[in-house]
Amino acid sequence: MLTRRRFLSLSAATLALAPAARAGTVPVHTWKGIALGARATIRIAHPDAAAICDRAAAEIGRLEDVFSLYRRESVLMRLNATGAVEAPPAELLECLTIAGSVHRATGGAFDPTIQPLWALWAEHAARGTRPGVQELAKARALGGWGDLRFDTTRAALPSGMALTLNGIAQGYIADRVAGLLEAEGLTDILIDTGEHRAIGGHPGGGDWPVQLATGGRVPLRNRALATSAPLGTTFDAAGQSGHILDPRTGAPAAPIWRAVSISAPSAALADALSTAACLAGDAAVIDRWLSGFDGVRREASL
Repeated sequence: MLTRRRFLSLSAATLALAPAARAGTVPVHTWKGIALGARATIRIAHPDAAAICDRAAAEIGRLEDVFSLYRRESVLMRLNATGAVEAPPAELLECLTIAGSVHRATGGAFDPTIQPLWALWAEHAARGTRPGVQELAKARALGGWGDLRFDTTRAALPSGMALTLNGIAQGYIADRVAGLLEAEGLTDILIDTGEHRAIGGHPGGGDWPVQLATGGRVPLRNRALATSAPLGTTFDAAGQSGHILDPRTGAPAAPIWRAVSISAPSAALADALSTAACLAGDAAVIDRWLSGFDGVRREASL
């Protein structure tokens, strides 16, 4: 089944083998579950690790009820289906606000209103065909970040518009789980919802070592890392039409990058910027986009 999920085993960040914990410390406990339809993990060394992870899992489930495109009653699905949601949850508003800042910084390369385009490509992928020029033009016309309206009283879309937050929501969920655990005074935790978010460092000492499948290692401490890979999932059997679509053209990202890794203070920001970076023509463009945000770095672009 086609999915817009990053193909982590081939072209994104994976956790390197962690150093052994210091003698006498609690072993690192690894929780494994699902976040927005994909594998997720939480690594923590704590006597009550299982109970803590249960609370984190409950938070992930709660946020899926906001952002999932696969739960019919999620807030996002209701917004797409009806065109409006009254009193939208704060999490949706915050995520949309971050998305808007990345949209502006990238000149529109990041645009969650591409859902009609994505649905068109997915429909053709199921038939083994490609969208025609007129179909693409029609789907593109349904998008446009500037036409989205949202505040604490209402979120509203023009007729035919639909949102996907799959280029930012995984990171946002990692941030929210991190915030929940930090509020409990916990530290030295690594959350992986497809985007990595570290609270503190590794409980055995040092930073969390995250190995990039494209080569190199990024140490994480109180920081996030996201990797996007245009061909990690494709719309065609030949593996040439990637799942990251350019809202400005309606076409998949040009085959410039195999993967782009971005680190940032928040996983939502790293997630959105790494997605947009796959549409940049060269590294200088990526760096210019990143320059508008404090503490953001391009870790790899190959």
